[in-house]
Amino acid sequence: MISPRQAPEWWHRLDVTVRDLPLGLLLLAGSFLPALHGKGTQVGDLPTRPFDALALLVLGLECLPLAVRRRWPAVCLALVSAGFAIDQLRGYHSVAGTALPLALISTGAHLERRRRASALVFSVAYVPVAVALYRLGSGGETVTGFVTFYLVLVLAWGAGAWLRANRVAEAERRQRVAEDTRTAERTRIARELHDVVTHHVTAMVVQAEAARYLTAAPDRLDRTLTAVTDTGRRAISDLRHLLDLLNPDHGTDHGTGTGTHPGTGADDRTPPAGRLRTLVEQTRRAGQPVEFTEEGTPTESAGSADLVAYRVVQESLTNALKYAHGSRTSVRVRHGEKEITVEVDTDGLGGPGGSGGPGGSDGPGGSDGSGRSGRPGRPTASPGGSGRGLAGLRERVAVLGGEFSAGPRADGGFLVRARIPAGSPS
Repeated sequence: MISPRQAPEWWHRLDVTVRDLPLGLLLLAGSFLPALHGKGTQVGDLPTRPFDALALLVLGLECLPLAVRRRWPAVCLALVSAGFAIDQLRGYHSVAGTALPLALISTGAHLERRRRASALVFSVAYVPVAVALYRLGSGGETVTGFVTFYLVLVLAWGAGAWLRANRVAEAERRQRVAEDTRTAERTRIARELHDVVTHHVTAMVVQAEAARYLTAAPDRLDRTLTAVTDTGRRAISDLRHLLDLLNPDHGTDHGTGTGTHPGTGADDRTPPAGRLRTLVEQTRRAGQPVEFTEEGTPTESAGSADLVAYRVVQESLTNALKYAHGSRTSVRVRHGEKEITVEVDTDGLGGPGGSGGPGGSDGPGGSDGSGRSGRPGRPTASPGGSGRGLAGLRERVAVLGGEFSAGPRADGGFLVRARIPAGSPS
């Protein structure tokens, strides 16, 4: 038994011919109602005559082809037009004549090929029918009446053509929206990949380089290698989450955080409370002295602002590791009711390998290209930048209506500031 809620879905699953047939049957049944006899469309001034055996065939020829008005619109128009011509020439003047403008609307809306040729053939075929009706009549119908009726038929065709144009425009709009959505999603995932890979891999490179100089200190070497392992695990977890986003089934029960791999749920896009401290601690273990200050408490209504603030800190610390390894870095985050402010300040001079402020993925590195600084015996990591880091942050903040700035300080350091409106939709 089909419930009322399931009825629309069940109806749309039926073949289009089955769905169009009831309209033709309704007109056919209405034509036999005594009260409607002779009340249908009348072209010319032929007197109305009662139905006979031929009338049954004519009524069927006018109404039943409406079942294929969307599947084969040209066939429908041809059959309905033939039935309408006989209906008028015989003087039945049945309600079934209403099927002609319906067929014209459907043809204008659904005919894909030879549209102009079909309109021309229909117009030419109308002329002999009009002439025959004029001669068979008593002369009461003027040429103006036939022209007026023809213009009504043209209007019906034009209404169908307008519906078709709107349908095509809507399909194109949906296609553009889908393409823009796919492009935006690819861009977002590319930014996420940049943030994840750049930060974690940079930290691993720095920690691995440092491990080479700790062979004489087993305890410190063990801690450093453990930090490398932990960073690698976090990188794998974040990358797995991004791959889940590319999965068409993402968002279903087996594509969320209820799966076998923790940390792959959709909620992982927004860092939980304390994630910034974890990020800072990871950077400290990589050998970067970081002073961290956080004011206020992240709110659930912050939306995407929390994620963007996290990415600003993450990218800034990554740049500090790459271009000012060992230099003091200060991170200040303030959670307000209406906005989140982030400020990351790095001393470009004063640490090994620090030959200038951390220009981010867009700035120069502080190494000679070999992965070491100019000072012998001290490690530094300066993998080449892609130019996406700061530009990506600027776009992220701008999308939420915030402000972002990044540039060198007068004393040679590098300062990143971001003001991110809270409550942005996630």
